[in-house]
Amino acid sequence: MKHKLDKIVLLGAGNVATALAKALAKKHNIVQVYSRSNSSANKLAKIIKCSFTNKLSEITPDADLYIIAVTDDAVEKVASRLKLKNKKVIHTSGSIDKAVLKKISPNYGVVWPLQTFSKGSILKRKTPFVIDASTKQLASHLNELVEEMNGKPIHLNSEKKAKLHLAAVFANNFTNHLYGVAYDILKNEKIAFDVLLPLINETIEKIKEQDPRKIQTGPAIRGDKKTIKNQEAILSANPQYLELYKLLTKSIQLTTHAKKL
Repeated sequence: MKHKLDKIVLLGAGNVATALAKALAKKHNIVQVYSRSNSSANKLAKIIKCSFTNKLSEITPDADLYIIAVTDDAVEKVASRLKLKNKKVIHTSGSIDKAVLKKISPNYGVVWPLQTFSKGSILKRKTPFVIDASTKQLASHLNELVEEMNGKPIHLNSEKKAKLHLAAVFANNFTNHLYGVAYDILKNEKIAFDVLLPLINETIEKIKEQDPRKIQTGPAIRGDKKTIKNQEAILSANPQYLELYKLLTKSIQLTTHAKKL
């Protein structure tokens, strides 16, 4: 029996597109890959054994599903140049509304994998995929698509999806930046970063069961003025990190659980 979304065109050849391509190719027929870079399109096409192009005018018109997996800034630009009539078209961005696709087709939506992607990343089992579709039928088809990739479908409207994306920026992007700051501080003292891993892992285990705000520790929430001043002095040679330290300290102190200084 032919799958409802058997023939797929993938627009994009970056980290997200590559991870999706490898997962989808197990049960679907990816017929074409597009990328602005001909070499990138060719590289991904060789992996999944399909045709490729670097021209939007050469996109095949007879696929069942078109997946736009490009950078957030490029989604609207790519969408504005596609002419696909009633075809099913989706993008994979967490921050872009599905409505950016409505001029292409009445069958449009979003399938956003809630995972961090770097070069060589693969889709993890039970990865959450946020689905937001223009029709119930398309939502059902996308739900099935996600399950076939061993993902976990989550149906949210555009407003809730945008707020989830914001939360993900705080939980992942900002947190990873702070790991980078910690890495720099330790590197300057020739201390291995892995000394922090037990602490990081313990925090992760705790937030699986508790409200993160209720397990906050450290000098800011304790109102430890002396420690805060000493740490600010250490950071005085790096104004960027000092400003970040002060901002985060103040934010912690403004939470309902913090002691007033």
